[in-house]
Order: sequence, then C-alpha cells, then structure tokens
Amino acid sequence: MSEFSHWNEEGRPKMVDISKKEETKRTAVARCRVHFSEELYEAIVQQQLKKGDPIQVAQIAGIMATKKTADIIPMCHTIPIQGVDFTFQYEEAEEGYQLIIEATVSCKGNTGVEMEALTAVSAAALTFYDMCKAVDKAIIIKETKLISKTGGKNGDFNLEKHEAAKKLNP
Repeated sequence: MSEFSHWNEEGRPKMVDISKKEETKRTAVARCRVHFSEELYEAIVQQQLKKGDPIQVAQIAGIMATKKTADIIPMCHTIPIQGVDFTFQYEEAEEGYQLIIEATVSCKGNTGVEMEALTAVSAAALTFYDMCKAVDKAIIIKETKLISKTGGKNGDFNLEKHEAAKKLNP
C-alpha cells in the first residue's frame, strides 16, 4: 500500500505532506452543464421563480462551497483561496435548454485548486436545481469536468489540448 500517495505504511489513509512543495500561483477552471425544460427557461427569463434568481444564489453557493472543499473531500488540504469567479451561460439544447456553469479559482500555494473549482461548479449546479425544482424536477446535471489548470510541479493542463493530442496519438 505504501506505493499509493494517500496511504501510510500500515495501509491506512493519510493526508499527503505538501510542506516541501514549492509555492506557486495556481488556477483551475471547471465547467458543468445543466439541462432543463423550455418551461423552466421561460420562468427564469420572466423572473417567475418563487425562490428568486437561481444564478445569483448558485454563484453564492459555489463560492461558499469552494471555501469548504477540504471539509467535504477527505484528502484535500485547506487552501487559502484568493479568488473565485463564475460565468453562467444559457444555450438552447437538443431538448430544451442548458446552463453552462464555469468557475475559475486561484491561489498562491503549494497544492492545486482543481478540487475547489470542481466543487464550485457542482455546488452551483445543485443550488440551481434546488432553486428551480418546483418548475422542473427533470433537471439533469452532467459533464462536470476540469477545463484547465496552471501552476505546480506537474505544470499546466488544458482539456482541449489534451483531447486533441489523444486524437492524434490514440
């Protein structure tokens, strides 16, 4: 078991010691798609949801979740988050509409913020569902993924470049 980074010599879980890692500026961008009905889209546009604007509340929930990531993901380190921002974009979809939620998280530290960005969009999507479920319980949350990251010993990552390289070298 000692070959795994999150297991100690006795085969039990441990938090990795990051104290010797170099402190660098780190960013991560995550994205999530939420699919829903045209009826819900019209209710949002016409501001007819009883709970209020789902985007405003989803953004606040996403920011709060970012700061609490280490409390819900067992092996995550507490990170001094220095920035969290969101974009929300509605698009027509094959069946109804979709909301694309994107979060950018940044810090200067010795471990990455990928989990914080993924947690941010997940919490925002769940909150959007909660705000809208009275109109559409068939909302589907999907495609939560890391889009990019910068900083750290492993360097930068870009999902588009990664997928393009996989197509060239299957």
